[in-house]
Amino acid sequence: MSHDLVIRGARVIDPETGLDAVRDVGVTGGKITAISTEPLAAARTIEAAGLVLCPGFIDLHSHAQSRGGLALQALDGVTTALDLEAGSASVAASLALDAEEGRPINFGYSASWLLNRMVLMDGVEPLRPLEMFSAYHGLSNWKRPASSYEQGRILDAVRAEVAAGGIGIGVLVGYAPDSGRAEYFALAELAARLGVPTFTHTRFISTEEPGTSLEGALEVIAAASGTGAHMHMCHLNSTSNRMIDTIAGAVEHAKAEGVRITTEAYPYGSGSTVIGADFLAPEKLHRMGMTPDMVRYLPTGEWVADAARLAELRSTDPGGQVIMKWADERDEADREVLLRSLLLPDSAIASDAAPPNVPGKPKLHDEWPFPDSAMVHPRSTSCFAHTFGWLVRELEVLSLTEAVRRCTLLPAQFLAEAAPAMREKGRIQVGADADIVVFDPETIAQRGDYDTLAPSEGVRHLLVGGERVVTDGEVRVDSTAGKPVTGRGC
Repeated sequence: MSHDLVIRGARVIDPETGLDAVRDVGVTGGKITAISTEPLAAARTIEAAGLVLCPGFIDLHSHAQSRGGLALQALDGVTTALDLEAGSASVAASLALDAEEGRPINFGYSASWLLNRMVLMDGVEPLRPLEMFSAYHGLSNWKRPASSYEQGRILDAVRAEVAAGGIGIGVLVGYAPDSGRAEYFALAELAARLGVPTFTHTRFISTEEPGTSLEGALEVIAAASGTGAHMHMCHLNSTSNRMIDTIAGAVEHAKAEGVRITTEAYPYGSGSTVIGADFLAPEKLHRMGMTPDMVRYLPTGEWVADAARLAELRSTDPGGQVIMKWADERDEADREVLLRSLLLPDSAIASDAAPPNVPGKPKLHDEWPFPDSAMVHPRSTSCFAHTFGWLVRELEVLSLTEAVRRCTLLPAQFLAEAAPAMREKGRIQVGADADIVVFDPETIAQRGDYDTLAPSEGVRHLLVGGERVVTDGEVRVDSTAGKPVTGRGC
């Protein structure tokens, strides 16, 4: 049998079967068609001796839904990038626009609770999800408790977006902490009835009572226990903050009792959000152990000088992107806190990526390459490369095979019930989708930092549906290989 493409002599890792050996891999028509100890015939070949071949990384948490944002993720080994925490107020419109523009890697959305709140309670028009979240962040109605009539309309809107292809329900409750517990529980009940997961940014980030990170995590666990819904907790590292030991214990105990909880984290002690976020109010920063000068406002690149400047920026540009450093990975104690969230058993790696911020340009400015002035949290360009370069190679706290599992199979398994297409991703097996990354385990690493935007290094080749998107470390930005991933309601 002759294949469209053969990748020769790589160390092939399949996290589901445990295969970890040198093989040739054949690809035909977008599928893996052979995995062989013997040489395979093909019209085209990639020589991959000394390199690792594994499933393309699946990012459950990417707001980088633009051509340029996803090209950066392709160079980080990602073949599927889904916006599940925020989601879309109009899933069909978002998918159609992405398909019309073309995307180099696979894409998809959840049904957004928060953005539908903005539409229904503030009367705004749906936009691209990240633009919408930023543009309307200064409005206030969407943050308050809903009346019973409003809550019914919100739930109906979310149900409709799941039916339109949303992969579960995105719940940014941490940005509307006063919205009420009853509505959150009602969302979990809806998810259970529909048989889909929820993806929650927990209600609180704090180590001070009341309203601690623990309280936020326990709300998710209680909703899962009380409804039977699959509840996914986003970026456990940043929302757990320094309460990770207690939260991790609660999660593990709940899972042992059969409660459907899944988690994710990214390998950084800093986050990124909009400056108008409730938890960044000057009077609340101390609850995360932060001061204003630990917040960097990306439209100007400045580290915020004091509480007065923070209040000014929150007032004039509530949707402005920031980086917030709550922990220093170079400090041993801070690093240990971060590692405890990253190493929680069966927790996925997910980036929380966003498109770069270019001063004076639209939020989704997509010039390629991005100009030198562009800034973004390095998790947006290097989350997965940093996982292999730092956690696997430097710190040796994860094996290479376990890191592959957390970046590929686990997220595919989390979504398999809600999005059937995920059953053929996250695996290197005959019949699986040819979403494949080939990387150098000795060089894969983050190149950029908080001051310099640069793609990660070490990803040599990337196939999406059998189509070459990255070749010899160069990305095809204009590739349209990416296809929509939808929920089974579509």
